[in-house]
Amino acid sequence: MDSDRKPRENIVLHKDRHSGEDCIRVDHARSQALASLLAQDADVVAVGDGCAYIPAAAFHLSDFYDRYSPYAYIDYSRVYVRHPKPQREYVLPEGYLDLLEQKRYSPSTIKTYRAYFSDFMEYHKGRNIDRLKVPDINRYILHLVNEKKISVSQQNMRINAIKFYYEQVRGGKRQYYGGITRAKEYKTLPEVLSRDEVKRILSCLANRKHHCMISLIYSAGLRRSELLNLTPPDINSERMLVRIMGKGKKCRYSLLSEKVLHELREYFREYRPKKWLFEGETPGEQYSASALVKVLKEAADRAGIRHRVHIHMLRHSFATHLLEQGTDLRTIQELLGHNDIKTTSIYLHVTSTHKSSIPNPLDTLDDS
Repeated sequence: MDSDRKPRENIVLHKDRHSGEDCIRVDHARSQALASLLAQDADVVAVGDGCAYIPAAAFHLSDFYDRYSPYAYIDYSRVYVRHPKPQREYVLPEGYLDLLEQKRYSPSTIKTYRAYFSDFMEYHKGRNIDRLKVPDINRYILHLVNEKKISVSQQNMRINAIKFYYEQVRGGKRQYYGGITRAKEYKTLPEVLSRDEVKRILSCLANRKHHCMISLIYSAGLRRSELLNLTPPDINSERMLVRIMGKGKKCRYSLLSEKVLHELREYFREYRPKKWLFEGETPGEQYSASALVKVLKEAADRAGIRHRVHIHMLRHSFATHLLEQGTDLRTIQELLGHNDIKTTSIYLHVTSTHKSSIPNPLDTLDDS
C-alpha cells in the first residue's frame, strides 16, 4: 500500500566555510545510512555530527545529485542559482495595456490577457485585426482547441482577452462579439486530499520555506496567488489571523495556525524576507508560481501519492476538512472569500462524514 511506503531521507545543501575553505555543507539530520555513504565519498573532506563538507571547487551539483538522489531527497535551493529566462516581448495594440491597468485588473489577469492577446495578434500577423469578424475569431479558437489542445478554462480566458480589445478598447457592440463561441463548462466536484495525505506531504518537506508555504496554503485555505502576494505585515499574530488580498482586490481574513506561526518565526529568522513573505533567490523578488507548483508535486511524489496533486487541492481540502469538523458553511464561505454561499455549498457533496455513516445496501442484504 502507498501509505506503508517508507519515505526517503532528506539532504539539505548549504554554502559554508570549513577550515578556512569555501565548502558545501551537506546536512543529513543524523541519518546513519547517509553518513556511511558520505564517509566513503572521495570528495568529502570532513564528516561532522549530522553533516559533511565538500570543497566548493570539487562540488558538482549534477554529479552529487546522481550519486545521492536514489537514497534521499536533495534540497539544493540554497546553493543553486537559476539563470533568469529571457523576457518575452509582447506586441499589443495602443491602449490595451493602459485600459487594463485603469480598470484595476489584477496583475495576474493583466499578465494573462497580455500573453493571450499577443498570441492572437501573432496568429493574424499581416492582417488588420480591426477588420477581423466573429467567424475569424471562432476559427482561431478552434485552431487552439484542435492543435494546441487548450483546456476549457483557458479557451474562455483567451476569449475574454480578445473580447476586451473589441468591446472595451475599441468600443464594439457587446451583442455582436457575444457570437464568439465559448466552451461549455462542466461542473465537477473539487478534488480533495485526505488528512493523512496532507500529513504525509508536509512530512516530506525538509526545506523550511517550502514547509511554511504549503502549510500556510492548507491551514488558511489560500489560492496560489494569495500566498505569493502575502507580505510580512499580513501575518497578525495578536489576532491569529492572516490578511489576504483575494480576487478582485477584496480583502478578507482567514485562520492563522499556531504551528504555522511558530514555523514562520523560525523561517523569518533564517531567510529575512525584504518585501514579500516568500521571496525567490533574489531579495525583494516574489517567489515563482511555477516553483511553488514544483515544490508540491515533488513532495507528493516523495510521499507516495500516486494520483495528481495540485495547489488548489489544498484549498479544497481546507474547506472540506473544516466542514467535516463541524464548522458551519457560512463561516467557511467567509474564510474562502466566496461571494455566493452556493459556491461554498459544493463542499457538501465532497465531505465524507455523512456518507460514511450510511449503511451500504449490499452489506445489509443478509439482515433482511
